[in-house]
Amino acid sequence: MAAWPERWHQGHFLLRLLLPLSWLFSWLAARRKRAYASGKKPTWRAPVPIIVVGNISVGGTGKTPLTQAIVQQLQVAGWRPGIISRGYGGSCEYPCEVSTQATPAKVGDEPLLLARASGVPVVVDPVRSRGAAFLLAHHPECDVIISDDGLQHYALERDIEIAVIDGKRGLGSGWALPAGPLREPVARLNEVDFVVLNGSWHLTTPVPENAYTMVLEPQPWLPVCLEQANQTPPLKGPVHAIAGIGHPPRFFELLASLGYGPEPHSFPDHYAYRAEDLRFEPLLPLVMTEKDAVKCAQFAPPNSWYVPVQAMLPDVFWQELLARLAEKKAAQPNIM
Repeated sequence: MAAWPERWHQGHFLLRLLLPLSWLFSWLAARRKRAYASGKKPTWRAPVPIIVVGNISVGGTGKTPLTQAIVQQLQVAGWRPGIISRGYGGSCEYPCEVSTQATPAKVGDEPLLLARASGVPVVVDPVRSRGAAFLLAHHPECDVIISDDGLQHYALERDIEIAVIDGKRGLGSGWALPAGPLREPVARLNEVDFVVLNGSWHLTTPVPENAYTMVLEPQPWLPVCLEQANQTPPLKGPVHAIAGIGHPPRFFELLASLGYGPEPHSFPDHYAYRAEDLRFEPLLPLVMTEKDAVKCAQFAPPNSWYVPVQAMLPDVFWQELLARLAEKKAAQPNIM
């Protein structure tokens, strides 16, 4: 797995100047991980299995749609899942259960999206163990918890780890922050239970071994505002497209592949939109991601739409995930 990174900016002089800081970051991250593994720092074991969906790099990789898909598959298999999340961008008092009527400013955009799309309990808390305990106290029927992000939150013991990687961008230079995009070294991928590639592998380095490819399939467009319920989405043609996600070009490329001519407007991840941000010339249909839609519903202009996506993975992935989950439950009598 050490060959995974695509070292496209290895020789950049300014980034090389940051390498000593990257080495320090890696050393501190490894030291912190060892502290939890050795018992020097306390950990918390939930009475139900914990599945962590995360990544080792910064930026969006597709964790949230994968979390949605896992919830659906677990429900079909008879499990009763709940979700915990960081709640990035929110300002509530933690821990906080996410109401479908909440605002992104209070609970964060991704937790709100998950609560509305999944229909299962969602709790936000930067301290994942506290959030998990809160969820179980208020929803004792939950028999498995999915942590949306939190791969590096080692205070919460976990039973299954899933690392998501963007198939097009890979792991960048393979360097740690701040010279590169990595939160942990590439070797960390040898320790997780599953590696999921978001999209086909486009890099010159070999396709990662034992990785499953995830395809985000676009679903029928939906209106951002309820007032548009009886309107029909545009049929091809030019559109204004906004994306405040980890990697906006992915969304614009999706629209282009569907036959639309997107006029792209990129915003920072978790951006707090204002009405004036959505005013563009010439007047065209406006299309956005589902994550953007939860923040724009109150002030989006007429003829605004969002594109839900469904994470599709091979059957063998779901079979192995469910088998691994059953093994974890059987091996630990204290797990519900």
